[in-house]
Amino acid sequence: MGKDVIIACDFNSKHEVIRFLDKFGSKKPFVKIGMELYYSEGPQIVRDIKARGHKIFLDLKLHDIPNTVKKSMAVLSSLDVDMCNLHAAGTKAMMTAALEGLTRADGTRPLLIAVTQLTSTDQARMKEELLIERPLDEVVMHYAKCAADSGLDGVVCSPLEAAKVHAACGKDFLTVTPGVRFAGADVGDQVRVTTPAKAKELGSDYIVIGRPITASEDPVASYEKCVSEFVDC
Repeated sequence: MGKDVIIACDFNSKHEVIRFLDKFGSKKPFVKIGMELYYSEGPQIVRDIKARGHKIFLDLKLHDIPNTVKKSMAVLSSLDVDMCNLHAAGTKAMMTAALEGLTRADGTRPLLIAVTQLTSTDQARMKEELLIERPLDEVVMHYAKCAADSGLDGVVCSPLEAAKVHAACGKDFLTVTPGVRFAGADVGDQVRVTTPAKAKELGSDYIVIGRPITASEDPVASYEKCVSEFVDC
């Protein structure tokens, strides 16, 4: 599977996101619709952006009892997104139920990936606030293996963990990695971060990048720079 750059469209209105996407003209980058935009505009924003020709990663991070997640995934599958996600911490039973709900009558479904640990989480926070004593890397690998055992397509993880995930779960198990910034840029609220070029070197299959593109004075040039570093080199 080829590598790709996913733009995190973390806007709070249809007007803002369409104005942003219009800057790309005939280019149709892969985009992420997260909670902010989805909760503001509802499922119609997914249909509208899909109709424009974009691939969509719907980033809602479901985490609930298996039956609720199964029914919710069936609803999301009808939106014809290309990728969606849930929290691996919801257990194998929840992940298996999610796959069942996501799979359409004809056997097709979007890619389903699991969040391991958020890139804003570090070892200290995990130990002190989540009461998880195991090393962060060990926890991420365990969650990844549980996702793979449940039949999922991959995980969301830090680029710094991508190679280890591939080693543990196979080269075809996808690594979707936020926490990407250009060299010298502000890392914001991210902790485990790296550059697009380094993410490629480390084995990321997809990188998710938001503010370095969406807040740029020239978003299209910033996107093309990211593609050149991650995909084209």
